[in-house]
Amino acid sequence: QVQLVESGGGLVQAGGSLRLSCAASGRTFSTIAMGWFRQAPGKERELVATISRGGSWTMYGDSVKGRFTISRDNVKNMVYLQMNSLKPEDTAVYYCAAAISGTLGPRLVDECDYWGQGTQVTVSS
Repeated sequence: QVQLVESGGGLVQAGGSLRLSCAASGRTFSTIAMGWFRQAPGKERELVATISRGGSWTMYGDSVKGRFTISRDNVKNMVYLQMNSLKPEDTAVYYCAAAISGTLGPRLVDECDYWGQGTQVTVSS
C-alpha cells in the first residue's frame, strides 16, 4: 500500500508560480514511478507530468510543456511539480499518482495504482 499526500495548492494570479509537493510512504520510493494529473470541472482527468523511478525520464502534457517541471527526491520520498507562467486554464484539482509496474512514469489514469487526495489550484485572470 502506498500513501500519497499532496500540498502546495492555492490561489495565484495569471503569470504566477506555485510548487506542489507530494509525500509518499508505504513502499520503497525508488521502486515507484510517479505522476501528476489534474481534473477541471466537467473534464476528464489528464496527465500533467510524469517521472520514472530514478528520475532520469520525464514527460509532460502538451499544454504545460515549457512551463511546468516535475522532479523527485528519492531520499526524502517526495515528488514535486514546479508550475510557472500559470494560466487560468491551469485551474484544476491536481493529483499525485503512483505506479508500481512499468519502467517509465505513468501516462494514463489506468496505469496508476495509487492516488493522493488532490490539491486545488486556482489561477485568476
